Amino acid sequence: MGRTIAIGDIHGCDAALAALLEAVAPTADDTLVVLGDFVDRGPNTCGVIDRLITLDGRCRLVTLLGNHEEMLLLARDDDLEFQAWLQYGGRETLASYEVAEPRQLPDEHLQFIAGCRPYFENDTHLFVHASFLPDKDPSEFSPHVLRWESLWERIPPPHHSGKSVIVGHTALHEGEVFHLGYLTCIDTYCHGGGWLTALEPSTGTLWQANREGNLRENPPRL
Repeated sequence: MGRTIAIGDIHGCDAALAALLEAVAPTADDTLVVLGDFVDRGPNTCGVIDRLITLDGRCRLVTLLGNHEEMLLLARDDDLEFQAWLQYGGRETLASYEVAEPRQLPDEHLQFIAGCRPYFENDTHLFVHASFLPDKDPSEFSPHVLRWESLWERIPPPHHSGKSVIVGHTALHEGEVFHLGYLTCIDTYCHGGGWLTALEPSTGTLWQANREGNLRENPPRL
């Protein structure tokens, strides 16, 4: 069996993603789970999505829908949503494509975003963008919990399944992983000066790169 590796919030940091993928070197037997928020804020959302698309076939790629992908999709057909999205990183995304509105993004990229999953799970771990409900199955989690709820609002107790939960969304401005054993957050604030983090949950192995594409030497191990 291959590895399962999660990647935290990329936010348009393509150089960081390229460095992590080179370090991780995923193979066809590996499952790569991108936890959402790969768009907005950083300099090159277009490059990030191009790079993720090229992974299809190189490994088993699973992309989760984050709140920023949700905002982008809603902004296509609603002016109020469009104006709100611009304030939360939409301008940087449009600039990376050299277009004025999200409907002008390439169809392949829009279809890629629209095809993201709400969550992913295997025998030992549950992967969501934002948070979870401890007493419910993932199919019962609301969109707000899945994509919007911060760990600073509520740190849930362990999930009833006994699975460990891997999340992003809650930006850790110190650039360090938040780890409680049963819950791990790997949004380590790459676009704001921290790291982009990849985690192999079964071993606790971490890889980290900054937005310039420099790997962190000797990252901590969970």
